[in-house]
Amino acid sequence: METPILAERMGSALALGGPAMWAIAVLSVLTLALILWKLADLLAAGAWSGGAHTRAAIAAWGRGDLATAEAELSGRKSLRARLARAAMGALRDPDLDRKSAEAETERVARDLLARARAGLRGLELAVTIGPLLGLLGTVMGMIGAFQALQEAGSQADPATLAGGIWEALLTTAAGMAVAIPAQIALSGFEAVVDRLRHDMEDAATRIFARVPDSLAVPRRAAAE
Repeated sequence: METPILAERMGSALALGGPAMWAIAVLSVLTLALILWKLADLLAAGAWSGGAHTRAAIAAWGRGDLATAEAELSGRKSLRARLARAAMGALRDPDLDRKSAEAETERVARDLLARARAGLRGLELAVTIGPLLGLLGTVMGMIGAFQALQEAGSQADPATLAGGIWEALLTTAAGMAVAIPAQIALSGFEAVVDRLRHDMEDAATRIFARVPDSLAVPRRAAAE
């Protein structure tokens, strides 16, 4: 019984809000889909994995146990592990000196962070557009309400005006209802990405600070 009533009320709200309400409804669906996708994306990126394998690999790297370090990172798809694997690979590449290895690691880190931030611009847009659509719907509704009041002339009913105003305000409430969860999700995702960036910077710093003795001699200089 409650589901049909809820559906009827939602349909009434969409009808009363006009085109702006329909636009907000579409925006709400897209925003929810984007939030769910971003959750799955960050899970796949190992955002909440803790990075235990990466830390173990870095510890093995510092001891000079390259085989164990490689084994710890093998098959890991988290952003931390991929950055650590790239840094170690750059340091082990005989064609790269230390400066070039650092540049290559920075390039990989930028690409990984760009991947981690994918979709956040969409949430920023939802946070901005939601209230604006709501305000547009309210302004259009208020214009309609006052036009009806003017046409009624001296026979105008204040109750009719009040009804038109609250119907117009529905779009403002709906726009805020979309923007607030989107802002909460955006802030949470940005905090996760910031944490990932910190962990990746820390991992790269520790890897370059603890280069095993077997790799300590600059490769190009040795070849010359």
